[in-house]
Amino acid sequence: MYGDEPSRWNDALAGAERLRFIVNCFTRLRYVDADGRLALRAKGSPNKAQTKQLVPWFEAPGARWHGPRVVFGHWSTLGFLNTSTVVSLDTGCVWGGSLTALRLDDTHAGPVQVVCPGFSTP
Repeated sequence: MYGDEPSRWNDALAGAERLRFIVNCFTRLRYVDADGRLALRAKGSPNKAQTKQLVPWFEAPGARWHGPRVVFGHWSTLGFLNTSTVVSLDTGCVWGGSLTALRLDDTHAGPVQVVCPGFSTP
């Protein structure tokens, strides 16, 4: 199941390749390049130099995912983001940030955040 290929969706994908692409999108995807290919190695904030040629997956031009609002996490360097199309909830609790929750049924409510002590090894 592990691997970086295929890097772009194709309706003809089948079997392990199709499943790998889907799993990569759900668990590893943060950026795509100008051709819509997954850039799975890039993990930093959109403000970092390593991502200049990349765009966050939710800003990809011509993306077909648009529809219901998407709520996601697993991108602590992005932090809290709340737009009409996406909500990013990962605010780095494990790294000493905060744990963030948001009421999705109340568009006027702000996030609820609890400061976390961060991860420490024994």
